[in-house]
Amino acid sequence: MNKQRKSKPKTSLRTKLKNIKLLLLDVDGVLTDGRIVYTSDGVEQKFFDAHDGYGFTLALRHGLKLGIISGRSSPMVTKRASEFMIDEVHQDVPNKIEVYDSIKKKYHLKDSEIAYIGDDLMDVPVLQQVGFSAAPSDAIEDIFKQVDYVCSKGGGRGAVREVIDMILKAKSVEQRV
Repeated sequence: MNKQRKSKPKTSLRTKLKNIKLLLLDVDGVLTDGRIVYTSDGVEQKFFDAHDGYGFTLALRHGLKLGIISGRSSPMVTKRASEFMIDEVHQDVPNKIEVYDSIKKKYHLKDSEIAYIGDDLMDVPVLQQVGFSAAPSDAIEDIFKQVDYVCSKGGGRGAVREVIDMILKAKSVEQRV
């Protein structure tokens, strides 16, 4: 699939990826497959991909900062983020661009140094602002024309790891255990 946005400047993907210092992520449909499952007791469950998790480890090991901006709130997201010591965790966010601008300012970063993976319409303002934007293969169709890269993997199925690997490869970081 790997569709590239046609309206983006002519900067190569590799050049964009080399500049990335912070990767921000949506949750439902990106870190998970988008399903929201409730037990008979009403407890919400989310399913995360182990490959994405190991991607977090590699990213952090090589100095790439990670953050989460989610429109919903879930204790499972808090737990998953704490497992990987992800400091920037923003949940129940109705306006993601405001949080994005706040994070950018906090770390003194430029748009060109930030990547974002999103899958739905509320992600569009951030996808349009960042230096590198991506979407899982199963994002809504309207998102594909908004991003630099469409992953071969779906949300909650390794899309995040795919982007992390691309960033590290562009930075020529060896991914040894």
